[in-house]
Amino acid sequence: MLSTQRAGDDSQYLLVAKLDNARSVSNILKAIHFKDTAIIFASPMGIKVTVEDAKCVQANAFIQEAIFHEYNIKADQLAFKINLTVLLECLTIFGSSAVPGVCTSLKMCYAGYGCPLILMLEEEGVLTDCSLKTLEPDEVLDFDFCSTNVVNKIIMKSECLKEVFSELDTTSDVLQILMSPDEPYLQFSTFGNAGSSHSSFPKDSEMMESFQCSKTQTNRYKISLLKPSVKALALSARISIRTDDRGFLSMQYMIKLEDGQICFVEYFCSPDEEVNDGED
Repeated sequence: MLSTQRAGDDSQYLLVAKLDNARSVSNILKAIHFKDTAIIFASPMGIKVTVEDAKCVQANAFIQEAIFHEYNIKADQLAFKINLTVLLECLTIFGSSAVPGVCTSLKMCYAGYGCPLILMLEEEGVLTDCSLKTLEPDEVLDFDFCSTNVVNKIIMKSECLKEVFSELDTTSDVLQILMSPDEPYLQFSTFGNAGSSHSSFPKDSEMMESFQCSKTQTNRYKISLLKPSVKALALSARISIRTDDRGFLSMQYMIKLEDGQICFVEYFCSPDEEVNDGED
């Protein structure tokens, strides 16, 4: 457990969060680490970390309040920008590899606007403090992905998609996703130098846990924007794939932590181009 030294000073902080195993947080944050900076939002519900690129893709990691063994916040919401690369370096300061029976405990403190994020990490009696500069948060893109506009939603086991993504034709600029109430139901296609490639999944596949498709949609997404999501896919057990009436894509990954707790990582991606349903 983290040393209780300085516990008496906690009253100065607007946020104090403690974890027995810092690796749980670092693994989740690595899954969205495709840019150097991130926006951190803290609320009574927990912490959300948001990373964006080119206003076309957004990744959110949700670390619910229940994941922490202690979580105290004195505001409805706190928000600040931070260097995610440096944060990850601090969280893995004792090493990132798992040693059986050895955990790095974490205490995270934030006193408010303009103040640094303080990390106190302890492993086997060795205590390290890190102070990370925080910046004014950027305005994050609102993908306006509300449930009423969702046209198609599929929940499936991640293992089959891991294979699809590991075999993507890297000479293709786009990944085409077809979701339909009719055959082929769910299909991933690439169009590379060697020709087109298709991977299809029937709706009654044992990999499917839920299939709710109301209309046929075919959209293309830049593979360069989707590539970062493979990190989250590798950690996940299940994935929810949703598209709305604009063709925007939401991929939500359910990730089980070492202690059995559940975290979620969500990627939003705007379509590269629309494809007519009759197009070959």
